[in-house]
Amino acid sequence: MHGWLVIDKPVGPGSTQIVSAVKRALREGGYPKVKVGHGGTLDPLASGVLPVALGEATKLSGRMLDADKAYAFTIRFGEETDTLDAEGQVAARSGARPTVSALEAALPRFTGEIEQIPPAFSALKVDGRRAYDLAREGAAVEMQARRVTVHDLHILPGTGRGTARSVVEGGSCHAPPPLHQPSAGPPPLAGEELDEITLFARVSKGTYIRSLARDIARAVGTVGHVAMLRRVKAGPFTLEQAISLDKLAELARDRRLENALLPLTAGLDDIPALSVSPDQARALRQGRRLIGIAAKPGLHLAIDQDVPVALVEAEGPELRVVRGFNL
Repeated sequence: MHGWLVIDKPVGPGSTQIVSAVKRALREGGYPKVKVGHGGTLDPLASGVLPVALGEATKLSGRMLDADKAYAFTIRFGEETDTLDAEGQVAARSGARPTVSALEAALPRFTGEIEQIPPAFSALKVDGRRAYDLAREGAAVEMQARRVTVHDLHILPGTGRGTARSVVEGGSCHAPPPLHQPSAGPPPLAGEELDEITLFARVSKGTYIRSLARDIARAVGTVGHVAMLRRVKAGPFTLEQAISLDKLAELARDRRLENALLPLTAGLDDIPALSVSPDQARALRQGRRLIGIAAKPGLHLAIDQDVPVALVEAEGPELRVVRGFNL
């Protein structure tokens, strides 16, 4: 069992609880014990794509943490909370409401490379301690701005007041839903004031959607917080590949977890393959450098007859092992 299970995480459990659920499924299905780890934390109030690595794929978890991710998220206007989501205490209120036109005019300011101040309720460390621990103690936490990249940011068609519930329900333990579900009524007009809106964002590592929602709300003359957050893509993994916790348990009971297991190489879809001979594969498995291999500079996946051997770095005439696989 070396590969990836892509879980459609429901609202409620944290990422570590999902890892525990996968371990339990493996145990109940009678599978051999393997290492299990997740490829990127997803907050309890968020739902969606959570890649879970099994066996040798856990060696690639760090690459998933660095990968771009995509989200659908609903901003509810009028209240900003201390956590910047629906779980926190109200810290500021405003009676102002933005229009679609105002939002569309503001979004380009948050696209591309931007400076962002992370939430005080985050896992980042301040003076050696987690920021959320300091914030929960009531300390004034001063977060430093950081540069992140927002590759794409736009309003999801058909969204507006009343759509947050339908999207949140998409995070339940059932088959993955579409990206969003239109509201029951007609879409809001360009000049209509909105209580909430659902956006799509594709962002770089380190981007906080809660901070993005806060800053967008302030940019249109009000305050707001994240009422719904659903990850629709993490690195190469999408909702279409994801299974629910119910499905995970069912497959384990029937000893069919292999049907949902994606290969280790699924986490390396952007890395070119490089064929090596059995002798070369043996040398790479021993951590030795190979000399005289014709390969473009950069990362490659060395394979021996379709079996992944190692993630290697081509530097001039040499191949250096970055991460070896025991397959």
